Amino acid sequence: MLVTGFPAEAFDTNCYVVAAGPGEQCLIIDPGVGVLDQLDEVLEQHRLFPAAVLLTHGHFDHTFSVAPVCGARGVTAYVHPADREMLANPALGLGASVEQLFGGRLTYTEPDDVAELTDGATMTLAGLEITVDHAPGHTGGSVLFRVPGARSEWDADQICLSGDVLFAGSIGRTDLPGGSTETMLTSLRDKILPLADDTVVLPGHGPATTIGRERASNPYLRELVAAPGRGL
Repeated sequence: MLVTGFPAEAFDTNCYVVAAGPGEQCLIIDPGVGVLDQLDEVLEQHRLFPAAVLLTHGHFDHTFSVAPVCGARGVTAYVHPADREMLANPALGLGASVEQLFGGRLTYTEPDDVAELTDGATMTLAGLEITVDHAPGHTGGSVLFRVPGARSEWDADQICLSGDVLFAGSIGRTDLPGGSTETMLTSLRDKILPLADDTVVLPGHGPATTIGRERASNPYLRELVAAPGRGL
């Protein structure tokens, strides 16, 4: 299995490309700001053909290029219904200071073909089985995407594309519209902690990690392990 990624031009948002192998159909996860040239290079290098775009949540640093990516290739964008409105109006997910910072200078368009993600569903796309876990807290519609990883470079049983739910050493912020600290703690307890220690985590920002490493060193997970009732 081929899994590769690169940071976007803004916010260091990770854009990932996942495929069964070179020369196959692929999935694009979280095409953010200024990723089009890099994405085209990755697709050409590995002879890949996009089958769909998957969005871990609706913040524009993860969705900014979704319309041109989908429109150029006639593919569907998948997002959780709780974040669907942000694809039409990214300002709904921004704090006032962030919205004022950009002030309409970035031109954004909504993709034509959008499908909704369902918690617990396993989808077959591009020859891969992707399990969707709704994990709100950063946004109301944040999700995890889990794919088998035994044939990848990590040779792990599972890969988790965690968006802005879990990072190496930290978690996603909860102070933007739609965020909730208690809801985030519940998602970490119910959706992250049950994953196997060797699960490879590919986050929305920063380096890859594993569940075992985060369980042992991430202060937010350590607190939940020590006090499992938090987040109820």
